[in-house]
Amino acid sequence: QVALVESGGGLVQAGGSLKLSCAASGRTFSGYGIGWFRQAPGKERELVAAVSSSGARTYTDAVKGRVTLSRDNVKNTVALQMNSLKPEDTAIYYCAAKWDPFRVIKTRADQYEYWGQGTPVTVSS
Repeated sequence: QVALVESGGGLVQAGGSLKLSCAASGRTFSGYGIGWFRQAPGKERELVAAVSSSGARTYTDAVKGRVTLSRDNVKNTVALQMNSLKPEDTAIYYCAAKWDPFRVIKTRADQYEYWGQGTPVTVSS
């Protein structure tokens, strides 16, 4: 089992940057796949980026080139560096985890078992 806590959200102007962090409890963090999702008002939750237990990464097309996901298995954290932010990036950002023995990137929300409480990101124009 793992508990997740996101931090780093806030208000930023368009073109600015934010670094979100997801801190996880548990001694077997390295065995989990981690996903970052976001949900804007009135919209469905969507994938932003994900990393498998082996370190393979994927990004949704809307953020490619602007977002970098990194994981630190010593500190039990996964960071999401977001640059060149746009108003359409405004959402609540969630990290999620799922035990990943087969080292497969998971891109759907229903593939994840554990979720954090979310951190809000607002990008003003």
